[in-house]
Amino acid sequence: MAIINQGILGGVSGQIGNVIGGTWKGIDYLRIKPSSVANPKTEGQLDQRSKFATVLRFLQPMSDFLRIGFKLYAIKMTEFNAAMSYNLFNGVVGAYPNYNIDYPNALVSRGNLKGVANGTATSTTPAQIDISWDNNSSSGNALATDKSLILVLNPDKKESIYTTSGPDRTAGSETLNLPAEYTGDVVEVYLGFVSADGTKVSNSTHLGSVTVA
Repeated sequence: MAIINQGILGGVSGQIGNVIGGTWKGIDYLRIKPSSVANPKTEGQLDQRSKFATVLRFLQPMSDFLRIGFKLYAIKMTEFNAAMSYNLFNGVVGAYPNYNIDYPNALVSRGNLKGVANGTATSTTPAQIDISWDNNSSSGNALATDKSLILVLNPDKKESIYTTSGPDRTAGSETLNLPAEYTGDVVEVYLGFVSADGTKVSNSTHLGSVTVA
């Protein structure tokens, strides 16, 4: 039963059919009662939730990095949601319930700036990753002043080590220090570029799965 306050034009408190009335911060409101879902765990829903959870685990350790990596696609959404949307459709392999991240096709940065040429990642010194790339600053819209975007993801520890303002494109290399406890872990290494003024970002390149020395 609903109660009409202050006459017929006043606020409604309670439920009339599927209409619910109430007051929030002194403001009267009406809303439609949401339809109940007969089976909230259908095969399709479970499939989508499993895929969503897989991408969420991938992206959560790098949420701050994504503010740079996906900022050009944060249109009426957050950078994190833009990354989630892209990787749900392009960065997952497998079938329910055994979904995994397709690391070579997943992106941690996205844009039309010229990307990486011949990037490599190795680990020969304890708790370090050595990253190298060719200087392609004369190709397309690449500039010598572009800054490297480097991310090392440790999936097992659900952590990432990264820089959003690494060496210039012309430098051709960088060494990233990792926590000592990463020794023996397999990490996923990504490299991209951002223009010096921050207006352009490249697609990231997966440099491989590397066992930390």
